[in-house]
Amino acid sequence: MCCCCCDTCEFIHLDVNSHPDALTYDELKEMMKANREPKDYKGWVAGYTEWKILYDLCKDKDGLLHKETIRSVYDGSLFERMEKQHSEKKKKK
Repeated sequence: MCCCCCDTCEFIHLDVNSHPDALTYDELKEMMKANREPKDYKGWVAGYTEWKILYDLCKDKDGLLHKETIRSVYDGSLFERMEKQHSEKKKKK
C-alpha cells in the first residue's frame, strides 16, 4: 500500500502538510500522485483504492489521517485500534 517501504512513515513530513503528523485528503492524493510509477495504471487504481479505504475508515472528525494510524497498518495493530475505539464509543452511549 505504501510506496516508500514505510520506514516509520516519514514520508508524511512533507513541506506541504498543514498538520505535522497527519494528512488531509488532498495531501494524501498529492502523495499518491507524486509516488506512482509511470504507466502502471493497475497499480494506480490499486493504490488509490487502498488509500481511499484507509482514509474513509480511519480519518478523524476533522478529516485527518494520522501518522500513527498509517503505522498501525504495517505493524498489524490497525484493527485492534479500531476495535478499541469502537468499544469506547459504545461505552459512552
